[in-house]
Amino acid sequence: MKIVFFGTPDFAVPTLSSLLSHPEFEVVGVVTQPDKRRGRGNQLMPSPVKDVALNHSLPVLQPQRIKKDAETIAKLREAEADVFVVVAYGQILSQEILDIPSLACVNVHGSILPKYRGAAPIQRCLFDGEKTTGITTMLMDAGMDTGAMLLKAFAGISLLDNADSLADRLAEVGADLLIETLVKLRDDKIEAVVQDDAEATYAPMIKSADYVLDWSKSAIDLHNQVRGFFPDCTTTFRGNSLKVIATVPVGPEYWLQLPPDLRVLERDWPVLAQLSGENGEVVRVVKGLGAIVQTGDGLLLLREVQLAGKKVQSGVDFANGTRLATGEIFGS
Repeated sequence: MKIVFFGTPDFAVPTLSSLLSHPEFEVVGVVTQPDKRRGRGNQLMPSPVKDVALNHSLPVLQPQRIKKDAETIAKLREAEADVFVVVAYGQILSQEILDIPSLACVNVHGSILPKYRGAAPIQRCLFDGEKTTGITTMLMDAGMDTGAMLLKAFAGISLLDNADSLADRLAEVGADLLIETLVKLRDDKIEAVVQDDAEATYAPMIKSADYVLDWSKSAIDLHNQVRGFFPDCTTTFRGNSLKVIATVPVGPEYWLQLPPDLRVLERDWPVLAQLSGENGEVVRVVKGLGAIVQTGDGLLLLREVQLAGKKVQSGVDFANGTRLATGEIFGS
């Protein structure tokens, strides 16, 4: 089976690597986003998928706008691929492109469709507090993740998962599911299922306003925001910007979901439960853990933060280094 692979970020790498490790599949080309300037030196850097492609001496195409790039479309036709595989490529493919492969265009999508169609399914499912998610392979059409579904694989979400950890796990799930999907397509042992649009939800791109923490929200909603939009949620501290990298909601409903190093919160709960303050106020600094902050509903531990211009640090190092005191207020 001859394949052209479309993908860009780290999430797509396990699927490409898996295809390259299976001799029954021949990757004849890779399409990825143009190199972008990154880092302090503002140097042009290739995408993670391009790195893998070059390491395997694969032809790479990087059109700025693939739907308008006649040269790229011509090369895709010349490849005479059986299947186009698309994993987080980052551009919408036109019907003209979708019609090129002889067998199908198959997408590996980071949700259980028809829920969370769109650009940010992993981030949005965490933001919504979902307990399970997964991967869906589907036949692509001209809509936004509206194609007929092929196979699904489910994955649980833990309380302390964030967008990176969940994406890493789902990327491996997706790699395996794609191989199973292609084998069944080749052997005509798969039946596509049309999505029910009435059950669809959407996962739009994240905007700058999504990162700003509102301490009048509940502890669990803030926690889901921080882990869903990891690592870029922000508040203010002593008049300066502060990134909140990781949090832990505090309360009896969470004890069984916490690792041993955080179970001290359960021990301290009789005292913590009596505390209260303004939204965003530090109500206690727990030795070895850091600041406990009052929210609109419940308490939130700041587990990791990042001061502007500084490295990420633990909540306890932040509290010690700033001489954080009870009564101080975040976001004021």
